[in-house]
Amino acid sequence: MTELLFRGATVYTPDGPGEFDVTVSDGVITSVGPRGSGRGKAVDVSGNWLLPGGIDVHVHSRDPGFPDKEDFGTLTAAAAAGGVTTVVDMPNTVPAVDSAGALESKAALARSRSRVDFGLWALIRSSSTAEQLVELASAGAVGFKAYLGYSFSVSRKQVLHALGASDPDLEAPPDYGTLTRLAPAIAELGLPLVIHAEDPGILHAFRRPFETYEDVLEARPAEAESVAISATASVARQHDIHLHIAHVSSALGLQAAEEAIAAGTRLTLETCPQYLWRTEADFARLGTAMKMNPPVRRASDQQALRDALRREVISVVATDHAPHTDDEKAQDLEHAPPGTPGVQTLYLSCLELARHMGDPWLAARWVSEGPAALAGLSESKGRIAPGYDADLVVVDPKQSTTFSPKAMRSRQKHGALEGLKVSFAITSVYLRGVPIYANGRLSTRSTGRMVRPAGIPIA
Repeated sequence: MTELLFRGATVYTPDGPGEFDVTVSDGVITSVGPRGSGRGKAVDVSGNWLLPGGIDVHVHSRDPGFPDKEDFGTLTAAAAAGGVTTVVDMPNTVPAVDSAGALESKAALARSRSRVDFGLWALIRSSSTAEQLVELASAGAVGFKAYLGYSFSVSRKQVLHALGASDPDLEAPPDYGTLTRLAPAIAELGLPLVIHAEDPGILHAFRRPFETYEDVLEARPAEAESVAISATASVARQHDIHLHIAHVSSALGLQAAEEAIAAGTRLTLETCPQYLWRTEADFARLGTAMKMNPPVRRASDQQALRDALRREVISVVATDHAPHTDDEKAQDLEHAPPGTPGVQTLYLSCLELARHMGDPWLAARWVSEGPAALAGLSESKGRIAPGYDADLVVVDPKQSTTFSPKAMRSRQKHGALEGLKVSFAITSVYLRGVPIYANGRLSTRSTGRMVRPAGIPIA
């Protein structure tokens, strides 16, 4: 491959931003040095910022299972257009990723369609065994995901939200006992355990029809998040597991997490742009595009999450990209499915929030460095430094972008951040030195590779 020289940009490096030349050879960064020090075919990015590719560790490709909602092709088209060069897909596709065979089959499908690199989470069921977790890790799983309160359809191989259902086809959700039983195996493997933190007992007690957005907040209270975090943290602490809390949405959840960290739990936190930019007041304008689990909450919760980012208590911003068809989302509040697209707007929304906080470069920590560490990729991705993959995002800091349905590459066009105006624009994106997006146009090639956490033996 021709050696490339990115010149003229302000480059974000592990030591902060600076005026550097970045040289790339065979898809890997070979040098980051003073202006004029590099050699190679010049890529002039003068006046722009050069950032490490984003890593969205919480996406739902819907593939296989629901191609009308999304697939790896449309998911990763949206990712590429948004400067996200690696996605890590959740295991609740159909069939669910609960075995090494299911993971390998899904990986083969993703390789045929993905425009960006991808990793795969594996599912913990209430019937999962330690042997199955070992096999999943050997097959390349980034870590394990437990959906507290979500049942499993044995015949359909599907994760379902079915509180209190009495159906012989439904396997009981994984609970704190499941996690305790599997904890020694998870600890031995050294992979993270991710939980959807809503306590099923509390959700069952507070469930009700949804007529107003206040019903949504009362049915899925912050206490459900707080209790689930405290309980799983206790298990993780006893067995020295790395526990990761997905999509933290509340001040109460944050409080429980910080108490667990103070008690010695190895715990990392993730939140999402929708919780950082939206509050309950936005429902009147956005409607069911804003319906998701856990819900967008009150202004006080939003402020607590922003403060936790500023204090570096939250280290990861991911999207919980969970599209449906626009027709499905157009249903009433009771029947519209929860979820919103987000991978395309992740990087720019974080740059804008970081700008509001006084330091736009913080965004690269939230969407690149922190996620790389979580997924076991910090030796190859998440930084602009020699030896790292040349996953690069060129950002124009003088051009604004307004998130609009017509620009969205996901199958669901209307999302929770619709209408948000940011002070930046993504002009081009490179995956291992190869341009995959430039001037509003995507590469037609499926160049994505599967990524695996470092240090896990291959089966």
